[in-house]
Amino acid sequence: MSLVRELKEEMNIEIEPYVFFGVNNHWYGAVHIQLIAYKVRFVGGVIALVDHDEYRWVYIQELREFQFAPADVKFVEMLQLKIHLRG
Repeated sequence: MSLVRELKEEMNIEIEPYVFFGVNNHWYGAVHIQLIAYKVRFVGGVIALVDHDEYRWVYIQELREFQFAPADVKFVEMLQLKIHLRG
């Protein structure tokens, strides 16, 4: 699966996808991108960033404190809704 390969290349971690999470179609002007998200288990590795500036482990409730790329906002909202419905 390309997600496993991408996270190994970009962050030096091993993951195990276990369930589909959602799709987001987003347009940046005339450019269309489709993001497909999965929930994954962290299997191993030490995070070493290649294409990113920083990372943090945070609780879902803390996500509202951060800015996300417009294409990622839908997934952040989906995570927050899941916690709200459990609440």
